[in-house]
Amino acid sequence: MYYLDPKNDITFKKVFGQHPAVLISFLNALLPLPKNQPIVSIEYLDTSLLPDLPLFKLSVVDIRCTDGLGRQFLVEMQLLWSPHFESRIMFNACKAFSHQIGRGKSYDLLAPVYSLNIVNQLFSGQINEWYHHYKLTHQTLAARHMPGLEFVLVELPNFIPSNYGNRKITALWLRFLKDIKNKSTMIPEELLEVPEIKEAVEALQETSYTRAELEQYDKYWDVVRTQQTLINDALRTGRLEGKLEGKLEGKQEGKLEGKLEVARKLQADGFSMLEIEHITGLNKEELQRLFA
Repeated sequence: MYYLDPKNDITFKKVFGQHPAVLISFLNALLPLPKNQPIVSIEYLDTSLLPDLPLFKLSVVDIRCTDGLGRQFLVEMQLLWSPHFESRIMFNACKAFSHQIGRGKSYDLLAPVYSLNIVNQLFSGQINEWYHHYKLTHQTLAARHMPGLEFVLVELPNFIPSNYGNRKITALWLRFLKDIKNKSTMIPEELLEVPEIKEAVEALQETSYTRAELEQYDKYWDVVRTQQTLINDALRTGRLEGKLEGKLEGKQEGKLEGKLEVARKLQADGFSMLEIEHITGLNKEELQRLFA
């Protein structure tokens, strides 16, 4: 028996989208919730977030749910980082927030929306930072912030398991995501000691999936590899073009500096401005700036 990778779109949605106790434990471990307000129950919601304008594309999140306090939680697993991802998660959270109340109803009915995003690539440029928490904060008074929207991006490659003390459950959930690979056969005992994580591990067993689901699982990896290849090609092309542009710019700058040096020598030898302009190819404005 072997286990599937929990970061795949098929497995992630099955583990967290069909096992409420698993999702509750996961959210409580990773979200910056008030200490006296943990999530105790959830109700799954439609993952489709319809835009206000019909011409805009429909946005779909991986997991969307609400709890007994009315708070909404959006959960995304992102294997490939893109700068546009931040805009997408902002759009989804704002859409979920604004759709809580109908026309004519009071704004005090709005409950917070938390956006939790697991990113399996480096994106921040920070070596030791893996937990990125964003909210609307006063620019000069850090303790003041506007409630309603909070975003958490977990930079999974930067996470290194260590002694987290009372945050041990957080470390274990991230180990669940990071350490279990495709066709893993051994699961660390520490993960199985937590009932919810054990349930999540069991949901990764290859025998829990139909043939059609396994085909979709493999196709998803094919899509990811194709996208990564296209991204790498684009980056490689961009670097080559940048080097080429740099060389061309360098040559142009070198030619200009050479002409200016010739112009200085001609002027020192008593040549007129008209003669210098004709010999060097520099225009009158360039020569005036040079000899100003």
